Amino acid sequence: MVNVVFMGTPDFAVPVLKMLIDTQTVVGVVTQPDRPAGRGKQLRPSPVKITAQEANIPIYQPKSLRSEEAAQPLRDWQPDIIVVAAFGQILRPHVLDLPPHGCLNLHASLLPRWRGASPIQHAILAGDVKTGICLMKMDVGLDTGPVYACQSTPISPTETAASLHDRLAEMGATLLATHLDDIVAGKLIPTAQDDEQSTYAPMISKEDGRLNWQQTSAEIDRRIRAMSPWPGAFTSWQGKMLKIKAGSVANGRLPTGNPGQVIAYEEGAAVLTADGALTLDEIQLAGKRVTAVPDFLRGHANFIGSKLGTEN
Repeated sequence: MVNVVFMGTPDFAVPVLKMLIDTQTVVGVVTQPDRPAGRGKQLRPSPVKITAQEANIPIYQPKSLRSEEAAQPLRDWQPDIIVVAAFGQILRPHVLDLPPHGCLNLHASLLPRWRGASPIQHAILAGDVKTGICLMKMDVGLDTGPVYACQSTPISPTETAASLHDRLAEMGATLLATHLDDIVAGKLIPTAQDDEQSTYAPMISKEDGRLNWQQTSAEIDRRIRAMSPWPGAFTSWQGKMLKIKAGSVANGRLPTGNPGQVIAYEEGAAVLTADGALTLDEIQLAGKRVTAVPDFLRGHANFIGSKLGTEN
């Protein structure tokens, strides 16, 4: 067993922390400060903080670790190694060089593909058929360090960011458990990434959920799945936001029309796109509950024939 400092913040990092608690000596946890959330904007602790509290592990929540002084609690803990999973801050050399066995990072892609903040969403958006989790040694770059090991997983045609997120989180914990002892013992040597093959996955914003009906049905379908659960895919109808909770590429012969036009399709509705149509399974009008489209049509007969993505 080695002394580990763990750095992470969201749900994705929790399985890794739990594995370390069960198998190593976690001397401290670093996580982002509590953030206001919900309608009341009450301060809410991160999932990692909650897990650390339950295990009675010391917690440090710096706004930044840029200064030497800010890293003093880490030095006081005297870790043999630092493990990072979705922490949310860039680490400087005074942190990277602190533990004798360096800093490890679990990244949710098959590096060097999809370096950056939102690799899961971008893998789905791009139509990748597989992705994975990589265990790397951190350096001063953004996900540029040499890689110890990776594990891949297929991306199914119905995969959402939520389902892929949960699977990769569990895979990350297993990958780290498999290789941590060999890394500490110096038996596993990391391999440099090929920078020429790298792609970048910038942070997803709320606006990334807006649907463009001028795209193909497959592109729109991927965006709906990539933006689930956050920020969610949306368009507009009669001047109101309309969230598209679930849909799929329509099959068979379809009428021609303008992209964004709603048509009757089987027992429900579909929206014309650049190359066909996308069926609508579940939608949510602003201020209303999520509704199955056949139920929505019973109260909004004028939905068929209308145009989405405009204010008219």
